[in-house]
Amino acid sequence: MSLHNEIKQLIIDCLDLEDVGIEDIETDAALFGEGLGLDSIDALELGLAIKKRFDVKIEANSEATKAHFYSVSSLANFIESQRA
Repeated sequence: MSLHNEIKQLIIDCLDLEDVGIEDIETDAALFGEGLGLDSIDALELGLAIKKRFDVKIEANSEATKAHFYSVSSLANFIESQRA
């Protein structure tokens, strides 16, 4: 499974998005607000799930973190940079 799809599946699983499939989440679309419509509580849950699944360090409340969480694509880039 590609990293993008792995992240999409993680979003679906950790946030219990029952009516959403990985094909419904656009790789470059916003996850919060206008895009997928996630909120700040979703961000916390997703952050914990990503930290646990990919063993990456995420700084809370930083502008860089907000940028990383913009889309599936930006999350994938962040995870790959942390693994390097």
